[in-house]
Amino acid sequence: MSGAAPAIRVEGVAQSFDARVIFQDVSFEVARGEVFVVLGGSGCGKSTLFKQMIGLLRPTEGRITVAGHDTVAEVEAVRREIGVMFQSGALFGSMTLLENVMLPLTVFTDLPSAARAEIARVKLALVGLAEAANRLPAEISGGMAKRAAIARALALDPPILFLDEPSAGLDPITGAGLDRLILDLRAALGCTFVVITHELASIFAIADRCLMLDREARGMIALGVPRELKAAATHPRVRAFFNREEDPA
Repeated sequence: MSGAAPAIRVEGVAQSFDARVIFQDVSFEVARGEVFVVLGGSGCGKSTLFKQMIGLLRPTEGRITVAGHDTVAEVEAVRREIGVMFQSGALFGSMTLLENVMLPLTVFTDLPSAARAEIARVKLALVGLAEAANRLPAEISGGMAKRAAIARALALDPPILFLDEPSAGLDPITGAGLDRLILDLRAALGCTFVVITHELASIFAIADRCLMLDREARGMIALGVPRELKAAATHPRVRAFFNREEDPA
């Protein structure tokens, strides 16, 4: 990863809605091939930053580039470089898992139907759902739905994947399996991952580095390797988060 241009660069970014400031002066880079986690308590701006990075929300201030493309001026180019898994999975209930994964291929390519189906089967196999291709979302577990959503995010072979709360609502064993899947996909495909989460177990399992946002500070209060932040953080809310303690305030 060293020496290469970053997969993502965030420079002096802020977001406010009318007079309400969500965060300001947020700057960081995500290296190619890195698993980068954005974390923090409720209301700190994790989802807002997520929307900015995938081109759904224009920052009030600052600039974000993804794979060298500006998320405001070149939003269509950005979207060709990324795959997104939203927190709920956002699978279409009337479509089978195979049809859900085929959807980006149908919309964005001219491949024949048989080729689209074959690619979708490969993506489902990558996430351990080869045998579930013909099931509907209502017929599978929450963990399987998250895996299917990741398979759909992989459909167009994007170099960068954004995952919003992938472990939310899952039991610890299923969540650990999803963490393992993220690491396996990174190893197999060389993808860059940006993961939004507040799950401590997942953070320690998958993150190369993490960024912590804070609602009271209205910005970032930590950036680094999770275990180093746990051991040596000086900010009281960073220490409290990583050591699962009560809010010092």
